Amino acid sequence: MERKNVMYNCANCGLQGCTRGVLEESLPDCPNKNEEVQAKAKALYQEEENKKIAYNAALVEAQGYGIKTRIEETMDFAQKCGYKKIGLIFCKGLSKEAKIVHNIFTYHDFTVISVICKNGGTAKSFLDISEEDTISGKCDEVMCNPIGQALLMNEQQTDFNVIMGLCVGHDTLVMKYLEAPMTTLAVKDRVTGHNPLAPIYLSESYYKKLYPKAKFKK
Repeated sequence: MERKNVMYNCANCGLQGCTRGVLEESLPDCPNKNEEVQAKAKALYQEEENKKIAYNAALVEAQGYGIKTRIEETMDFAQKCGYKKIGLIFCKGLSKEAKIVHNIFTYHDFTVISVICKNGGTAKSFLDISEEDTISGKCDEVMCNPIGQALLMNEQQTDFNVIMGLCVGHDTLVMKYLEAPMTTLAVKDRVTGHNPLAPIYLSESYYKKLYPKAKFKK
């Protein structure tokens, strides 16, 4: 089978032999069978920075499994990697939370550089957005500037960046332009109090509107 014609479908695999290291238990469309990609990935893990990140991520996973929270694991990871200067990239809507996170990081001896999403103060009209497509109904509403957030962090030469509450798409742009490694501490979901998995957990009961025609097992 030519690999270019394969569409990987791990989400619907009932075998998951790879999770037990039993690679022969796999379907034809299994990524395990792409020996070229797997070999390339293993070679990349041997690069110094990649190996450091992967190695310390494994330590953090093992040492904090079911014990430590995401913010604790984030700090553990940064400490193990030797990251001292942390970039905190946050949304205006999580300003209160960002201040607390800033204080926690600082208490644990990190240097924190924080940049809000509205930096630059540029009106949405700059993107040719009309009044009816703004929240306030005015095209002078200030746009989010994730590219600016990324460039400012690059300028500050942060060791590690923590993304907190950026909108969908804005997080895409900040990830695109950040030069240093990054992680996400929190993602935005205004409806669920920033718990985006809630509608997933409820998709077979109270939140069927995600895909109402689906047939669920009882």
